[in-house]
Amino acid sequence: MNEFVEQFLIECRELVEQGTHDLLALEERPGDRERLDGAFRAFHTLKGAAGIVDFEAMATALHAAEDVLSAARAGSVAVTPGLIGDCLSCLDQVVQWLDAMEVTGEPPPDAATAAAALVQRFGRAPAVQEAPAAQEAPSGDLGVVAAELLGAQLALLDDTSSEPSAGRTGSALKVAANVLRHAGRETDAVRLEEMLARPEALPHPRAAAAAIAGVLSGRLELAEGPSPAHRETAEPVARGLRIDIERVDALVNLTAELTVAKNALAHAAARARAGEDVAGLLRDQHAVLDRLVGELQAAVLNIRVLPMRQVFQRFPRLVREMVVSLGKPAHLLTDGEGVEADKAIVEALFEPLLHVIRNAVDHGIEDPAAREAAGKPPGATVRLSAARHGEHVIIEVADDGRGIDVERVRQKALEQGVAAPEALAAMSPAEVVELIFAPGFSTAAQVTGLSGRGVGMDAVRTAVERLGGRVDVASRAGEGTTVRFTLPFTVMMSRVMTVESAGQMFGIPLEAIVETIRLPGEAVSGIGAARAFVLRDRTLPLIDLAQLLGEGEASDLTAEITVVVVSAAGQLGGLRVDRLGERMDVMLKPMEGLLAGAFGMAGTTLMGDGRVLIVLDLQELLQ
Repeated sequence: MNEFVEQFLIECRELVEQGTHDLLALEERPGDRERLDGAFRAFHTLKGAAGIVDFEAMATALHAAEDVLSAARAGSVAVTPGLIGDCLSCLDQVVQWLDAMEVTGEPPPDAATAAAALVQRFGRAPAVQEAPAAQEAPSGDLGVVAAELLGAQLALLDDTSSEPSAGRTGSALKVAANVLRHAGRETDAVRLEEMLARPEALPHPRAAAAAIAGVLSGRLELAEGPSPAHRETAEPVARGLRIDIERVDALVNLTAELTVAKNALAHAAARARAGEDVAGLLRDQHAVLDRLVGELQAAVLNIRVLPMRQVFQRFPRLVREMVVSLGKPAHLLTDGEGVEADKAIVEALFEPLLHVIRNAVDHGIEDPAAREAAGKPPGATVRLSAARHGEHVIIEVADDGRGIDVERVRQKALEQGVAAPEALAAMSPAEVVELIFAPGFSTAAQVTGLSGRGVGMDAVRTAVERLGGRVDVASRAGEGTTVRFTLPFTVMMSRVMTVESAGQMFGIPLEAIVETIRLPGEAVSGIGAARAFVLRDRTLPLIDLAQLLGEGEASDLTAEITVVVVSAAGQLGGLRVDRLGERMDVMLKPMEGLLAGAFGMAGTTLMGDGRVLIVLDLQELLQ
């Protein structure tokens, strides 16, 4: 994909985010001039960006929305939920177009139909044209100005200096703004003047020349490089991240320090070849290298992080739709949007968070009458927050609803056969609440598009634990419920304990290990073809790791055995191993090629002696 189009996609998604945020805030406070201006600027800039890549249908649809927002700024149109809804629908369509462009690298060929529907929705009769006709120049002094404009364009194209000339560029764009105003294109003229007010935003002279060419042909283009419309074939979509220059500088500095450390080791090797005792020197250099490698790992991991904003921003709009659908006044508050985590974690959080927020709005929050009877304000609050605690990221979804009805959960668990009656009767309230994570469990009276608390919660726990995290629920009757995700900062760096089984070394994620024990053989019982043991009055399955992975036959249990008690997907189990090893931090590499999707394997890493260490996927092993 052309780098220019990649930048277009990135910036457009940021503008959609900004516009959506301002529109939702404007709906709550229709008189907020700052939010109205922010929404207008987002649509205006999106329209300009669409013109840059010759995406005329998108530009036309956005121009229709921009006109309505401009009228609202002038006070001739009221800011109503209907207007907000229309503008949000326009942004939805823009996102669909951007998704299509991300695949093909080209504007969708059928975009004109959707754009025409949006234009009609905003009350604009003219149909979308695939290519706008060049505007006729007004008579009078415009001809003189256009001649000056052409001269400025030629001067810019003749500029062969390596440094951009802000003065020359600014002068040319002032002339362009004059032409646009004479041509009746006030909005585009204002856009150029806003750019002139920010010298750092002025384009390179050649980009300004391209912009002037666009003015002369009836389009405003502020770009450098060929239009994607002129490409014959779509190129592969590239994946990228925006990275702060400070983080890149940190890597450069670490590279320099590692080079020094490498030279010091080479010096130590030379002294060793000369017969000198270098044990102390090697020990010191190893300490330096260990520190630098640790800093390098942290720096690399910090490059592939994203702020929680990337996922949080998607929920205000969804909550708005849920509120309209259910007729329950509620609003979403977000906190900690700037908290960062590994890109893989941030991108995987949407589905589990969506389950939890849906349940909070649909089942956790009472209707207005019930809230009033309970002495609560009619409008409920759902709070979505994130915080960094050491090497973990904590995400919470809290509502101020009715809380989880423990007795109802107990009764539903009995009806659905989740647990035996005697076991349910002996459970504490906290243990009963944990039953909402049972597969298929629900307290909803009927199945709807938005299900009751508990539906999908087993999927939530599975998704979070696959990321190396855990889910906890806290609820107080009449006061609300809080669902907490505790996640690692990164999925690439993992702390494991090594174990040996049938001569093979394996790694077990340290956060999944409950304890290690030694069991006498007679403590293990056979249950059919399976084996189990009792740990503190609780029966746990015993899995022979070598046998499970096809590395050997069932072990002899006449002697004492070593068992690693692990927890995964809310279940406890014991892994029978030959020996326990060491604890270490590893950079986990996913299984690839023929081994991709191999049973029970989460990834691999290299050990210090060059051997490959397989890190186990405990969720699959305990299924």
